Amino acid sequence: MKFSLPFASWLPHIPKRAFPAIGAPVMVLAALAMIVLPIPPFLLDLFFTFNIALAMVVLLVSVYTRRPLDFAAFPTVLLIATLLRLALNVASTRVVLLSGHEGEGAAGNVIEAFGNVVIGGNYAVGLVVFLILMIINFMVVTKGAGRISEVSARFTLDALPGKQMAIDADLNAGLIEQDEARTRRFEVTKEADFYGSMDGASKFVKGDAIAGILILFLNIIGGLSIGMMQYSLGFGEAIEIYTLLTIGDGLVAQIPSLLLSIAAAIMVTRQNTDEDMGQQVVFQLFDNPKALMITAGILGVMGIVPGMPHFAFLLLALLAGAGAYWIDRKSKLKAAEANLPAELSSDTPSKPKELSWDDVQPVDVIGLEVGYRLIPLVDRDQGGELLERVKGVRKKLSQDFGFLIPAVHMRDNLELTPNSYRITLMGVALGEAEIRPDQELAINPGQVYGLIEGEETIDPAFGLSAVWIQESQREHAQAMGYTVVDSSTVLATHLSQLLTNNASQLLGHEEVTNLLEMLGRSTPKLVDEFVPEQLQLGVVVKVLQNLLNEAIPIRDIRTIVQTLSEYSSKSQDPDVLTAAVRISLKRLIVQEINGIEPELPVITLIPELEQILHQTMQASGGESTGIEPGLAERLQSSLSNATQEQELKGEAAVLLTSGVLRSTLAKFVKNTIPSLRVLSYQEIPDEKQIRIVQAVGN
Repeated sequence: MKFSLPFASWLPHIPKRAFPAIGAPVMVLAALAMIVLPIPPFLLDLFFTFNIALAMVVLLVSVYTRRPLDFAAFPTVLLIATLLRLALNVASTRVVLLSGHEGEGAAGNVIEAFGNVVIGGNYAVGLVVFLILMIINFMVVTKGAGRISEVSARFTLDALPGKQMAIDADLNAGLIEQDEARTRRFEVTKEADFYGSMDGASKFVKGDAIAGILILFLNIIGGLSIGMMQYSLGFGEAIEIYTLLTIGDGLVAQIPSLLLSIAAAIMVTRQNTDEDMGQQVVFQLFDNPKALMITAGILGVMGIVPGMPHFAFLLLALLAGAGAYWIDRKSKLKAAEANLPAELSSDTPSKPKELSWDDVQPVDVIGLEVGYRLIPLVDRDQGGELLERVKGVRKKLSQDFGFLIPAVHMRDNLELTPNSYRITLMGVALGEAEIRPDQELAINPGQVYGLIEGEETIDPAFGLSAVWIQESQREHAQAMGYTVVDSSTVLATHLSQLLTNNASQLLGHEEVTNLLEMLGRSTPKLVDEFVPEQLQLGVVVKVLQNLLNEAIPIRDIRTIVQTLSEYSSKSQDPDVLTAAVRISLKRLIVQEINGIEPELPVITLIPELEQILHQTMQASGGESTGIEPGLAERLQSSLSNATQEQELKGEAAVLLTSGVLRSTLAKFVKNTIPSLRVLSYQEIPDEKQIRIVQAVGN
């Protein structure tokens, strides 16, 4: 059969990554084949040479790898190389025992060379050399590397939670972004996995060293038995042939084993820093010339002692002294260059760096500035709990509102008084107050059973009267009815209150895009043609901001997008779309006001007043500023009194009006009566019963 295409034309159809990918499986299968199938001597020579080359490559890669994690596959490579070497031991043992009586070359040229050239054909010398190599490998290198691997794995796993918390703290403080935090978490996990794998891989190396000793003696005993019983060889001839072959076989296998053990020891003893190991060792070892000076002096004294080898000691003393002089001279020149003025240290004067966009620092979305006495509150090393409190605030608000609250960037500000803090939003100060980090705040919730001594103040979050007290007064203040909190809680509560009141300013195009991407994973058909085919992204952002501005969470983003998609063909006005979304979310809105109670108490306007407001809005184009000042003042006073009466009863204050007036009245009472919620008739669920508690109309 002939192929119409040459073989070379088939190669492009094979994936380029296929060749490296089959390397490890081929080696494992080859090891299994060597255990089961007889291997001819010339293939043994090839495999032994490959084994030595593989060990050298692994050792050199371990030396030149800059960080241990850059060679994260080392434990797997160590396992495969160990299995390959043990399989070679099995294959060579079979050849030695079956064909050893034919002579020293029966097991291949590599084993013969190590048996004759390396140990001079003397099996006694070979046995001693082999045992010395085994002692070095097993007792020194492997045992030490195994202990270091075990300790490193234990310490790395113990430090894992702390590293994860440090990454979260940097993320909450705004020092790193989400992508960098994700990368650092992956590196920390990868580091723990690597050292855990190295702890297990060191056991393979240890087992390999023990297996080498047992295989040696088993081969010698088995060779003597076969040579004397099956092939009628004399004891001297049998022990010479089989011992030389066995020791040659053992040396061929143990030299790569020693190289891999050294590579494992290098990997677990080096520091996890991005530095070249050779440069790191040289620079740290010969950084101080005093060590070389003293060494040169001692070697010189030993070199002049009668009977000592003068040439060797004096030569090394001279080299050590010259090295110390060169290092000392180089360090002095470097220090002198560092002390030169800037204009003398360079032939050409340095030009000032040109300005770039990197010099324009964007404002922090949320900022927290503290005076110098409050720094311990934000410093984890000094026991500060504010980072965790702020993280908890962000998590709670993100769950309540339905989008991720941006990170809070904390920094010190020496312009503030020592005990002051300032909360900013988009670079604009939202709130500022003073707290006492070594005291606690006793807040008067409205009814207490006496006064308590301390510094009187006002709670910055809710404006309630409060007193700064000592920690020893805490139980006494609580017994008198005060609510006592520490300074970190005061600041965190103030931050939470300000972010709640300004949630709409925290939502932008980026956050809305992320919300739509999350929704698209579960309902792709709903989101595919939503933006920009049906609505522009800016319109969607404005609608969501309107909802947050009226204290309506956007957790049910699916219902919101469905409503916007349905009404997008009727109107592109954000206010009209907001009203439609509010009707779709009416159950959520009412539940946020009075929970699952079957009855909703409401305040209404008398029909005559609603008619006047309708006419006023038509005359002013729908703006609340068009309300006649006298009427606006009386309306505000009446609504304020009705709201206070509802709050005294422990019930929510809700103003129920027509859909046309709802938006206008909501804007009218937002800043003057913030606790009064304004609903339209269409926003009341069918299962809710309405109870009119007061009709405002005077």
